[in-house]
Amino acid sequence: MNILITGGAGFLGARLARTILQKGELCGQAIQSLTLTDLFPAPADLLADPRVRSHAGPMLEQGDVFASGFDGVFHLASAVSGECEQDFDLGLRSNLDSTRVLLDGLRHAGNAPRMVFASSVAVYGPDASNPLPDLVGDDTLPSPQTSYGTHKLMLEYLVADYTRKGYIDGRAARLMTVTVRPGKPNGAASSFFSGIIREPLAGVESICPVDASVSHPVSSPGNTVHGLITVFEASREAMGGRLALNLPGLNVKVSDMLQALQDVAGVAVRDRVRFERNEQVAGIVNNWSRGSTAVRANGLGLRPDASFHAVIEQYIEDCKTRPGYPADALKGLAP
Repeated sequence: MNILITGGAGFLGARLARTILQKGELCGQAIQSLTLTDLFPAPADLLADPRVRSHAGPMLEQGDVFASGFDGVFHLASAVSGECEQDFDLGLRSNLDSTRVLLDGLRHAGNAPRMVFASSVAVYGPDASNPLPDLVGDDTLPSPQTSYGTHKLMLEYLVADYTRKGYIDGRAARLMTVTVRPGKPNGAASSFFSGIIREPLAGVESICPVDASVSHPVSSPGNTVHGLITVFEASREAMGGRLALNLPGLNVKVSDMLQALQDVAGVAVRDRVRFERNEQVAGIVNNWSRGSTAVRANGLGLRPDASFHAVIEQYIEDCKTRPGYPADALKGLAP
C-alpha cells in the first residue's frame, strides 16, 4: 500500500507517519511507501526509513505528486486558526486552494484512493439562528465563527462530494484540540491548551489568555492518531455515511487541566501558570464548543482519553522516549 500524508513533517503528521511505519500495514496490506509532503522536509528519523519519501514546498506546487497514484491519503496540512484570522488570503490559499489541488490530483490519478481529511471541532459555533448546545455531536448543525472553521466545513462537504462522484473514498474526522504538543507555540488560538502544561514542565512561565472556567474538548496526540487510523481502516458501512464524524474528546475546564498538572507535577510547576486575559484569543475561544460527544466514533470502538492526568503522563513519557521532543522539555520537574 502506498500512503500519502500531507503535513507529514509537522508534529501530528510525523507522529502518524511513525505509527503507520511501526504498524507496518493498513487494512491488512503492507506499507510499501509513505510519502510525506509539507513546507519543510520530514524529520531525519523518518527520512532514514527506506519506505519514506519527502517532498518539501507549498501544496499548490505539488499537483504532480498528488496525481502520481496513492492507495491511501491522510490530509492534515492546514493553516491554523490564528493565522487564518490574521491573514485571510493565506487561509484561502493554504486550506481551500491547496486542498482543491490535492483532490484534483487524486481524481486524475483515477484509482479512487481512501482518504481521511482532518477536520476540526472549530466547525461548531454559536449563531442567533443556531444556539450552541453544551455538547456538540455528530448531528449538531455546524455554524463556524472563524475562517479556519469555515474552511474545514467547506472541505468536509467537498470531500463528501468527491466521494459521491467516486473520485475518492473520503471520510472526514473532526479532531478535538490536540494537547500536549511539544515545541514552541504555533499560530493557533488553541495553542495555550498545550502551553499551560508544556511550558511549566520545562520550567518556563506560561500565560493563560482565558478564564479558568473555560471548557473545551481535548485529545492526546496518541489518541488522536489512533482515531485517524481507525477511521481510515473502517468500512463505509461502519462509518455510517459520508458526512464528518467527531473524534472522541475529553471535556475539561482549564481549572481541571491545572489541577491535573498540580497532581502530576506538583504545586511549583502549577504556579508557573498565570492568567492574563487576551481579548482576541478569548473572543475566538468563546465561540467554540464547551464539550462534545462522538457517537459514531464510539461505534468504531473509539473512546476519549481516560483523564487529563493520563494526557499529561503521556506527554511526560513521550518527552523521555520519542523523537521530536526537546531535550529540556522536562527540566521544570523536581528531581
